[in-house]
Amino acid sequence: MDTRPLETAADSKGLRRIAIDPLSRVEGHGKVTLLLDDDNRVRQARLHIVEFRGFEKFIEGRPYWEVPVMVQRLCGICPVSHHLAASKAFDRVVGGWPVPPAADRIRRLMHYGQIVQSHALHFFHLASPDLLFGFDAEVDRRNIVGVAAAFPDAARQGVMLRKFGQEVIRITSGKRIHGTGAIPGGMNRAVDPAERDALRAELPQVLAWAQDAVTLARRLHESLPARYADFADTPAAMMSLVGRDGAMELYDGVLRLREADGRIAIDGFDDQRYRELIAEAVKPWTYMKFPYRRDLGVDDGWYRVGPLARVQNCDFIPTPRAEEARQAFVAAHGGRPVHAVLATHWARMIELLHGVETVAALLDDPLITGGPLQAEGTRQHSGVGIIEAPRGTLIHEYEVGDDDLVTRCNLIVSTTHNNQAMNEAVRAVALRYLDGETITEGLLNHIEVAVRAYDPCLSCATHALGQMPLAVSLRAADGRVLDHVLRSSTGELLRDGPTHDAEAAQ
Repeated sequence: MDTRPLETAADSKGLRRIAIDPLSRVEGHGKVTLLLDDDNRVRQARLHIVEFRGFEKFIEGRPYWEVPVMVQRLCGICPVSHHLAASKAFDRVVGGWPVPPAADRIRRLMHYGQIVQSHALHFFHLASPDLLFGFDAEVDRRNIVGVAAAFPDAARQGVMLRKFGQEVIRITSGKRIHGTGAIPGGMNRAVDPAERDALRAELPQVLAWAQDAVTLARRLHESLPARYADFADTPAAMMSLVGRDGAMELYDGVLRLREADGRIAIDGFDDQRYRELIAEAVKPWTYMKFPYRRDLGVDDGWYRVGPLARVQNCDFIPTPRAEEARQAFVAAHGGRPVHAVLATHWARMIELLHGVETVAALLDDPLITGGPLQAEGTRQHSGVGIIEAPRGTLIHEYEVGDDDLVTRCNLIVSTTHNNQAMNEAVRAVALRYLDGETITEGLLNHIEVAVRAYDPCLSCATHALGQMPLAVSLRAADGRVLDHVLRSSTGELLRDGPTHDAEAAQ
């Protein structure tokens, strides 16, 4: 389905505007706007990110050793991912890559704890209301309170799985949120044996819950009404880290890019050279960047990251239960590439199971309780850290001056990689389910369901290239606009001109 003509209406005059603002059950603030003609035909559909944070600029001028802690403030859901990606980048700067084996194991333990808690949060608390009650169910049921009332066991398992992941993070980083364990060149703490043993005691139950989560996700997916079989089916290339042997690898590996038809296009690509593979574009109606493959250009080079991409991009998962689940996922789809976004929930629970299995193996590794934790070597002036965060590939890149201050920072977070893919999903759903129909709240929720499948972290993803366009309006108490100033993307200040897209949406 070619959905790109829906990015911008040929003539927006006279079209009726519908806004889903804010998107619910996602992290951060975003909205979707639809423009419809008199016959309710969809003429334009966009996912907008309307908040701007500009962390890349905040970081410039700061001492490099502060950054692995600072960047955690990007997000309250996935701070560990930013903490570790920044630490990996600065490992290169201090000459401390590779870090000692003990530090590597502890960082991996922290990272897989993050995978478990984040995936549990999204599936059980944010996505399951749609899957358990239906996309058109009453609004007051489609939430975690409704799930807790109707499916208390599932709700409790979600809470307990997340709690387990948070405890793994605490014993490795020092705190459940915004810890300080990873430092450039290694770790500043090992795991306390008593805390390790306490988590080990929980593992049989946690593994059973994770296995049940895969079963539940598969059952819900396979019981979807037939009209949702191709829900937001948007073929896209798939990118992720993999191990050098093709295994699923979420902490450190090489980049692999697989075409939408399943062929491997690029494999074994060095993460430090990512800029030879990916470029970024901006558009005037959103603060989220649009990464694309350099070899295909901005129009054709978009791709997908995250669980649905990773489960299909790897050759195998190196833990037995998750690998069995991956093989069942592949067999259920006849071995063909899957691009219908609701399958992401099934893939996400396979990764959760892999996360728990990996945590179990690492808790048995004696290296996590001690050994050399830091490495150092010849200083460098730049470094790249890439990690597979819960939502997909996360890139941190830094340049550091002789005075130890950061001179340049570039972040491409998981949700940013998926920007075009999410817009394509919104347009596909708008055409399939809303076009020509009388718009209802339930139909609008279909749009949110498509975006929600990506588990977007919108507060992480609000960055822009170049001069930030800025619109400021002064309004009277009754809503009248008293003054309006627009700073364009070239830095020019305009007064009394047309409002910026973001401001016009108010």
